[in-house]
Amino acid sequence: MLLQQFPLLVNASKEELHTLERSVLKKLDYKFLIIVTLMLLMSYLDRINISNARLAGLQEDLGMTDIPANIILAKTKPRIFLPTIMLAWSAVTISMPAMKSPWSFMLCRFLVGITEGPFFPGVCLVTTSWYTKSESPSRMAIWHAGNIISNRFSGLLAAGILTNMDGIAKLRSWQWFFLFEGIASILIAGLGYWGLPNYPSNSPHYFSPEETEMAQYRMTVSSGGQSEDDEGGAMTGFWQAVKDPFTWIFAAMHFTIILSQSFKDFFPSIVKTLGYSKIVTYLIQAPPYFVTYGLTLLVSWSSGRHVEHCWHIIGAMCVSITGCVIMISTLNTGARYFSLFMLVTGPFIALIIHVPWETSVVPGPRTKRAALIAIANSISSTSHWFSPYFFLRSQEPRYQTGGGVIIAGGGATIIMCLIARWWVLRKNKQLEKIQEETGVVSSWRYCT
Repeated sequence: MLLQQFPLLVNASKEELHTLERSVLKKLDYKFLIIVTLMLLMSYLDRINISNARLAGLQEDLGMTDIPANIILAKTKPRIFLPTIMLAWSAVTISMPAMKSPWSFMLCRFLVGITEGPFFPGVCLVTTSWYTKSESPSRMAIWHAGNIISNRFSGLLAAGILTNMDGIAKLRSWQWFFLFEGIASILIAGLGYWGLPNYPSNSPHYFSPEETEMAQYRMTVSSGGQSEDDEGGAMTGFWQAVKDPFTWIFAAMHFTIILSQSFKDFFPSIVKTLGYSKIVTYLIQAPPYFVTYGLTLLVSWSSGRHVEHCWHIIGAMCVSITGCVIMISTLNTGARYFSLFMLVTGPFIALIIHVPWETSVVPGPRTKRAALIAIANSISSTSHWFSPYFFLRSQEPRYQTGGGVIIAGGGATIIMCLIARWWVLRKNKQLEKIQEETGVVSSWRYCT
């Protein structure tokens, strides 16, 4: 019996266990989750702000023409690691108003990329160390609000800052944009040192001894008795991930989802083709992301409740593909704006359901799960090397080539989902066969 591994819980009644579990979840939901959401909001806001700053003259002013970290995190303390890398990228962001040339811009974005790179996979790793596989989708949807809300806030901030602060203190409006963002990021990073936990086995500042054991017990039950405690050195988990077909299946799926999301950095430019004024263009970026966030919460709750990912992702990608087809097929303003709601919704929902799926198939050791997340995230990031070149100004307003890339990414995501589901069912049949041969009963199965 798994409960016997935890001496402070073994004699507790069902009511006491339930109370302890609710206490653990309350602290995670109202402290960890809120701070991580704010941190991710600033991370994504930094990325999307470039596209709005471009509309405010950044490109013309500067004369421009058209893995290991995650494994380190598995061995260190997230409470220190995550806020520190946030401070690092904030320091670069707050220095960006001093940029004078294309080279200075590229250097700053390179440094921001290096410092931001470990953050998203790191948050995924920590989240899946605290929440069960039925809880992860809805919780990730909440903190992934940082991604969605940043796109809403960026347009609203752009309307307020980029249209009203140009020339104040002899600074361009886009320079004020980065200054405000950098200052806010530094303040939120400070909260991280106080409000983030480490892992269930080493967060005495966060939980009582009984709550600590409950946190460990919950995750042990969720993983079918397997422990996420590290086995061997950091490279042991890395090589375990490399040898696991799941790693490459989900890395390919992550890549295709991000490819279908390649419109994101060009969203303000796409909205601009609707023909509205600059301030209206900034403002009407918000509604598609507002709707997307609501739908993401709903679909991720359904995914967690049914512990099912494949068909939820496929449904979302079908919506995205349909929206993209409309976008490149008509010049009707109403139809094109409606298509943007569909275009945005699909990839965001797919990504937030995909991440808990890829982590649920690797309950332990933690270093292996960290390596899987890092590999998938690194491979998916390579899409940014080439996808911007498909959104050509010469093809405005339809962006046919960029739309074709989005459709291809959505279709490939559907294929990868079906492959992943086939492999999961195959692995579950192997578990059932072992159970029949040995007589050892286990309720744990891979999620579809």
